[in-house]
This record gives sequence, structure tokens and C-alpha cells, in this order.
Amino acid sequence: MTIHLSIILWLPAVAGLLALLLPGRFARWISLLGSLLVLAYAITLLVDYDRAAGGLQYVTDIVWIRSLGIHYALGISGLNLVLLATTAVIFTASAIWTLVDEPDHGKPGIYALLMGLAQTAVMGAFLAQDLILFVVFFDLMLVPFYFLIVIWGGPDRTSAVLKLFMYTLVGSLLMLVGAITTGVLAANGGEPSFLLADLAKTPLGSTAQGWIFLAFALAFLIKMPSFPFHGWMPDGYSNMPIGVLAVFTAILSKVAAYGFLQIALPLFPDAAVRYQELIMIVAVASILYGSAMAFTVDSARLVLGYSSIAQLGFIVLGIFAFDGRGADGALLQATNHAIVAGALIFVVAMLARRAGGSEKLSDMGGIAKGAPAFAAVFLVFSFALLAMPGTANFVAEFMILLGTFESKMVFAFIAAIGVALAAFYALRLYISAMHHRVGAKVNSFELTLREGLVLVPLLLVVIALALYPQFALDPAEDATSRALSAAQQVQASGSETSTTAQGAK
Repeated sequence: MTIHLSIILWLPAVAGLLALLLPGRFARWISLLGSLLVLAYAITLLVDYDRAAGGLQYVTDIVWIRSLGIHYALGISGLNLVLLATTAVIFTASAIWTLVDEPDHGKPGIYALLMGLAQTAVMGAFLAQDLILFVVFFDLMLVPFYFLIVIWGGPDRTSAVLKLFMYTLVGSLLMLVGAITTGVLAANGGEPSFLLADLAKTPLGSTAQGWIFLAFALAFLIKMPSFPFHGWMPDGYSNMPIGVLAVFTAILSKVAAYGFLQIALPLFPDAAVRYQELIMIVAVASILYGSAMAFTVDSARLVLGYSSIAQLGFIVLGIFAFDGRGADGALLQATNHAIVAGALIFVVAMLARRAGGSEKLSDMGGIAKGAPAFAAVFLVFSFALLAMPGTANFVAEFMILLGTFESKMVFAFIAAIGVALAAFYALRLYISAMHHRVGAKVNSFELTLREGLVLVPLLLVVIALALYPQFALDPAEDATSRALSAAQQVQASGSETSTTAQGAK
């Protein structure tokens, strides 16, 4: 069965536009319907994708700007198959949250339109098989979030959105210049083409690869965010509405991680090998810094924000180990973290509702006493966050550390410290909120039906991945091998050259 990918790509934006045009009372329902239809398409892709054949499937390739060699090219591979479905799950959860649990702050049609545009931009970045198309969608992702924060954000939203855009604008502009340069140099005076498959066949010189790779890497590391490019994160996380923050922390960072596998490693393998250790240093620094900060901050939101820095450090480490198991683990962890972090963002709002509106851990405590079912659901997500054995997060981190151990043993040992630290900040978040002394303003009550509509589907996904992580790993194995092959060849040739030189001495 052939599925036209333009349908799943543009459906959220169309649903958002309909929500804007229809009376306000229908806006949230139209937004949810659009999200559910996209989720249905994504599930169909998961089922219909030929995992045995692998490679790029459901390809759409239309010449967009012929004179510049830019194509409207979309496709599904093992790299983006599960991430696309994860995106649909999180946006659907956000739509349910907005419908059943958030008060009406006005302008529901505009909110629905902006969220629809955000989902289209994210999926466009995942689906794009043309470098310029990827850059366009990657940059457009932030535009809806700018307005979502400015209109519905917290009291410090102006400074928060300014920091976010100042950081990301630098990386985005450098990436755009790098993308254009890549196409021009690859054409070598002939007809340009920005198709990723064409660019991979004509690798650039070592010098050009170096600075272009750094431009892309900077853009990706800022978007994640990674230490020390995370300066926008505290204010940004503190001022986003819950439904927006759940999508932002769960999905946008994964587009950046995907960009390393889809763009940076296949197109700039020489530079990727040259800067491998530099990126791995950033990764382990993110793991240690994020874990340490998550253990010290009082804001429940920021605990999750800093823990995301640490978790994304693991993902980058797995990718740059240049080992198939590490990269497979990185993709699995990208899916795991998206589901778990998105769910825990909603949990933070539910905790605040029971703690007099405060999201500070110091104002919580004792909530489990009157809410055993809520405590049980929260505990499962907490165990997943700390990568408890028996969860898919454990499988993913084990694969990442194993792949890194085979490649760069020292980095694996340092990163292993982050595994232990995750237990501290995850359990601190849970115990501070649910146990200890009862907070002064705490009014504990059980998980409501509306809250359950948001959390239970995400809980089922976490359990399903824990029981059968191979469902996400199967399509990834062939795709990650292809993504790593060029860098592995460069690395192998460098090792052979070094061995020959030593033998000559």
C-alpha cells in the first residue's frame, strides 16, 4: 500500500486552519481530530513499512525550484519511522490535554493553528530528503512556538522567547549558509542538487566539510539543548504553557539528534571523525552537568529540563560512538525520552494542582497519601526516567554504553556516572512530591478521569516498549548502519594509515 506522505505532513496545518475558521467552541475538537488522524496515518506507516527491505520507502520527489536544484522530496526510513509515530503520539496527548484539562485562555482557534503548524514543521524536518527542505522545516519549527510563548506564556515570556531566538538564530543562520555551500561545492560547476542521496555520492573536501559540519553541529546542539549551549532553557521551560512545553521538550530536541544521523554523518564523514571526540566531550559534559543540576533545582519543571540535557547527552554519545549498537540505542532512547519526558511534563501540572498551584518541590510532599493510583502511574514514569532494569530506557542506555565502550572506553566510564546520577534526581523528584511531610498548601486527590485520558495512553506506550523494545530497534538497525557507514569507512582508513606509518618506522 502506498501512502502519499504529503497527507500526513500537511494534515495538522489544515486542521489548524479549519479550527481557526470555525467557531471557537469547535477549535479544540478539530485540533484533536487532526492529531488523531495523523496518529492513525503514523500507525499505518509503522505496520505497512517493509522492515525486511529497509531503505527509503513511500518516496515523494517533485522538483520544487529547478534552477536551484531544490526538490520537495519526502521519504520514510528506519531513522524516522518510529520518531514520526512518536511525534504523532505526543501532539495527540497535548491536544487531549488542551481539550480536557487546560482552562480556556481565549483565542482557541489561533492556538490550534499554531500547534498544527508546529506539528507540520516537525514532521517536515523528519520526512525531508532534500537538504534545503530540511533546513526550511528545521527553522520554521520555532516560529509557531514564538507566538505560543508570547501569547500564552508565563510572566517572563518576553525575555524567555528573546533568549530562545537569539540562541537558535545563530545556529540556524550558520546551518543555512552551510547547506547552500554544500550544494554549490557538490555541484562543482554543474547542475546543483540538494537531494540528500545525491549529496552523499559527492563528498566535499576535508576543509569544507570541517566548518560546514561545525555549523550544523552547533545548530543541533543548541536546539537539543546541550551544555554549554543551553542558556535559553531555564527561562524557556519556565514560561511555556504545559501543552506546548510537553511537545517542545519531547520532540524538538529529537529533530536535532535525528539531524546528526540523517545529515551530518552521511554528508560530512571526514569532519565527523575529526571532531568525534569534541562532540563526545560535549555529550559527557551534558550528562554530568544536566544530572547535577537536576539534583539541585527546586522547580519540578527544571528538574525535567536539566534531566533532558543529560538524556540527550546519552543520545549524542551513542551516535558519535560510531558503533551500530550505540546508534540503535540512541534512536531507541530518543523515542523513550520523548514519551517519558512528555508524560512527566503533564505530571508536573497535576502535581501543581495538588500543591496550591506551585511547581516547587519544597511546596509539595505527601501527595501520594490521598492519590495511590496517581502515585503508581507517576512511579512507573519515574522508573523509566532513571532507566530501571525492565524498562526500554535501560535497554537503550545499556546499548549506548556498550557501543561507546567498544569505541571510546574512557567516555563510557564517565557516562556511566550519569546512569547513577539519574537515579538520584528521578527519585528525588518522586519522593519530594509524593512522600515526606505534607506541604502546607497540599490538597491531595486521586487521578481524575480527564488526567487519566492524558497519562494512561502514554503509560501504555511506555509499558509496550518495555515489553518489546525490538519493535523500535528492528527498523533502526539497517538505517543506522547506512548512516554510520561513511564515517566508519573514514575511521577505518585512518586507522590503517596510522598502522602502516607505524610499521614503516
